[in-house]
Amino acid sequence: MKTIELGTSGLEFSRVALGAMRIDNKTRQEASEIVKAALDAGIDYFDTADCYHDGLCSTMLGQALKDCGVKREDVGIQTKFGIFRDKESGRVTRYDFSRKHLLEAMEQELENLQTDYVDFVLLHRPDTLVELDQLAEAFNELQSSGRVRHFGVSNVNPMQVELLQSALDQKLQVNQLQFGLGHTGMIRQEIHVNMTDEASLDHDGGILAYSRLKRMTIQAWSPFQSGTGEGVIIDNPKFPELNDCLAKIADEHGVSKNAIAVAWILRHPAGMQVIIGSMNPSRIAEMASGADVELSAEEWYQLYVSAGNDIF
Repeated sequence: MKTIELGTSGLEFSRVALGAMRIDNKTRQEASEIVKAALDAGIDYFDTADCYHDGLCSTMLGQALKDCGVKREDVGIQTKFGIFRDKESGRVTRYDFSRKHLLEAMEQELENLQTDYVDFVLLHRPDTLVELDQLAEAFNELQSSGRVRHFGVSNVNPMQVELLQSALDQKLQVNQLQFGLGHTGMIRQEIHVNMTDEASLDHDGGILAYSRLKRMTIQAWSPFQSGTGEGVIIDNPKFPELNDCLAKIADEHGVSKNAIAVAWILRHPAGMQVIIGSMNPSRIAEMASGADVELSAEEWYQLYVSAGNDIF
């Protein structure tokens, strides 16, 4: 498994990471098998969030890592905080970047994960009511106490990054964004710049070019999901051209379509990390193998076009 430096942190981890959002309905034994499959595939970075099933996903991830006998220093653990979910209804009712909430949330996450620190914590989507001085105080306390090594954001545009960064002593190193063959808006807008068609609309504030300039690592979440609500793109009859192209290129490289979908993301020179969410050990191995597939520029564009994108 190839590795990547996250931002400019100096920390290198596997280019494919395992997300734990769907681990909550697994048994302890199943969770251990899932984590072991990831480790066997070369994955050494794990992503969760305090709001994933009210902390249950973090608890199960932490226990599974312990059950697998993993040394804390041998893996990277990342969590996200800032979303407030009502415990009774299970609904997200607000965002909360206040100092009090962030510190309390991190304390609970560390307990859930059975660790003294996380390598990265991300602000989980933007809080429009963020008080920058409170955010700065929270980050300083978390870093100085050793509970958090590095920081980042998720689903945030360039101006929002600039606003947050203006108050922080710590560099925001990563931005977790939805991206994949079924969700190509960041690419499409760049290609259609200076045009007047729908594809030219910029929904992300130029986030792809911005991330490259700032050396912020984009972590691609839901890399197999369609951005149009049609579900997973792999073997989906609603995407016949894409699946035909995936199958053809997969055969040429001797891997699965899952691997090629991952390789497509990693081929971009922005240097992204892919967050896979599969809880199937065999699929985890397939997806992880995509990190070792080198697609040509021609293959990359063939896949891009087969996903329904125009290049003119």
